[in-house]
Amino acid sequence: MYANINPSIDVRLLRTTYLLLRERNVSKVAVLLGHSQPAVSACLKKAREVFADPLLVRSGQKLVLTERGEEVMTSIAAMLEGLLDTLNRSSQFDPGMVHSRMRIAAVNCFGAFLIPPIATSIRNEAPGISVDFFAPSEQSDLIEDLGSGRVDMVIGNWPAPQQSLKSSTLLHCDIACVVQKANPLARRGRLPLDAYLDADHVSPTPGSNAVYSPIDGRLAQLGHRRRIAMSVPEYALIPAILAETDLIFTTARPYAEYIVANAPANHLQLVEAPREFDQMNLYLLWHERAHNSGANRWLRNVIRTVARRFDQTLHPVPSAIPLRAVS
Repeated sequence: MYANINPSIDVRLLRTTYLLLRERNVSKVAVLLGHSQPAVSACLKKAREVFADPLLVRSGQKLVLTERGEEVMTSIAAMLEGLLDTLNRSSQFDPGMVHSRMRIAAVNCFGAFLIPPIATSIRNEAPGISVDFFAPSEQSDLIEDLGSGRVDMVIGNWPAPQQSLKSSTLLHCDIACVVQKANPLARRGRLPLDAYLDADHVSPTPGSNAVYSPIDGRLAQLGHRRRIAMSVPEYALIPAILAETDLIFTTARPYAEYIVANAPANHLQLVEAPREFDQMNLYLLWHERAHNSGANRWLRNVIRTVARRFDQTLHPVPSAIPLRAVS
C-alpha cells in the first residue's frame, strides 16, 4: 500500500510548501515558521523537485501560482486537514450537550430558503445552541469581527472570499434577472448586455459600495457600470417594487425563482441575465481562531449539508469545491 510513497515527502515539507503556496512570500513564511529565509528557500527548491514544477513564478513584483501549484496547494490542504481531523477525533463533540450562543452574518438573498432548514437542524440536534442571524451592514468590518469573536462565521456572495479567512464554497449559482411581467424586457429570453446597461435597476447594494456586489463587481471587471436607480435596505421590499415599476433586479437564480414563485397574482417574470456574467458563488467564511472549535465545526457542517440539498433541488450546480483548507 505504501510502496510508492516518495521518501522525499514528509509532513514538514508539505506544511512549508502549503504556506509558501498560500502566502506566496518566502520572507513571510520564514517569520510564520520561525525559520531562516535560506531554509524556507531550500524547502521551496526541494518542493519544486518533488512536484516537478516551479509551483511559484514571478509576475512583475509578485509571485503567482502555476496551474500545477494550484493543484498542489489544494491537495496538500486536504491532506493536512484529514490529518488534523484524525488527531482531533479523540475529542468527540456532542451538539446535544452544548449550551452556547453564535452569531452568523448572512446575505439576505440566500437567507429566505437557507436559514429555515438550518434553524430546523439546529433545533433538532442542538437545542442548547442559540444562533443570531443578521445581515451585515455597509460599515461592517467582518474580518475584524471574525477575528475578535464578535461574529462566528459569514455566509457571503462577494466576488471572491477574503484570503485571510478560511472558506469553502457552498453554492455555484447562475445569475438571473426579475422584472414586472408588463415590462417589455420580460419578453426577452435572455437580456443582451447593451439592453441590460440601458435599463434602470433596483439593488440592495448602493452603486458606491460595488466592491461587495457580485453583480457590480463583475460589471467593473468588464469595464461597465449599470444604472442603479434605487437601492433599498431590505430584500423583502424588492418584489413589491418590481411589481409596480419598470426596474430590473439581478440576483442568484435560486432566489430569483423563489421570489417569482411567491409573487402575488403572477406579476413577476424571470429573465436570463447577460451571458457575460459569471456564476454567483456563495461562500462560508470563518476565522482561524474558531477553526477547531467543536461548535463552529459542527455548525459549518450543518450549513454545508443544507446548501448541498439546494444544489440538488433548486438548481443543478456542481457540488461544493473547497477554496482553501476547510472543515
